[in-house]
Amino acid sequence: MTPLLRLGTALLLCILCSCTTRQLAGPDQPLHAPGQFSYVQKVIPDAVLDIRYFGNDNFTGRPVPGYEKPLAILTTKAASALLQVQEGLKKSGLGIKIFDAYRPQMAVDHFESWAKVLDDTLTKRKFYPDVDKRDLFKLNYIASRSGHTRGSTVDLTLIRLQTGEELDMGSHYDFFGNISHHAYGGISASQKANRELLRNIMARHGFRDYKEEWWHYTLADEPYPDTYFNFKVQ
Repeated sequence: MTPLLRLGTALLLCILCSCTTRQLAGPDQPLHAPGQFSYVQKVIPDAVLDIRYFGNDNFTGRPVPGYEKPLAILTTKAASALLQVQEGLKKSGLGIKIFDAYRPQMAVDHFESWAKVLDDTLTKRKFYPDVDKRDLFKLNYIASRSGHTRGSTVDLTLIRLQTGEELDMGSHYDFFGNISHHAYGGISASQKANRELLRNIMARHGFRDYKEEWWHYTLADEPYPDTYFNFKVQ
């Protein structure tokens, strides 16, 4: 084989490999979960799930495409770290409630489309009363890419195991406003303490917070930092 032919063959193989990678993990291909993902309840059987995008109690007011079952999926690495969080909390009679975990790219695309329909304000009073819907992109409440789609981000809160009652965090999940920011000063001392309790134990087990959402955490050493998946939650 001549050097030129070898070079052409190598380039062709490189292109084929690149296409295969995009097909397996690209945002346009709905697939089944790869082997490196786990159902959270198989790893953490006593975790409480309240998957909001499966139903109507979310900022769109309707079930979100891609959520076919009320399940939480994470990379196995993130789920294992979250298990350590749960085990640590149980010593104090507390546990985790999960609102969202892995999120398909099709759901993120749906959020983007929803944000552009300015007269659809079904949930404004509950989720964004002080924000004009046209500003949701500008204020980073809605984006075309989400860390959730990489599989190692989770939205959660703390509950009392004996009653299932949520700890008061000062605002409800997915509220678009300053009160949801970690640094917001207008909440009570006990609400601040509850947020810090969640943040400290998540940090202890390798998760980093997101300053604008008290419920949002990403595994710092996530296995897919540049890959956005699109398989359905099912």
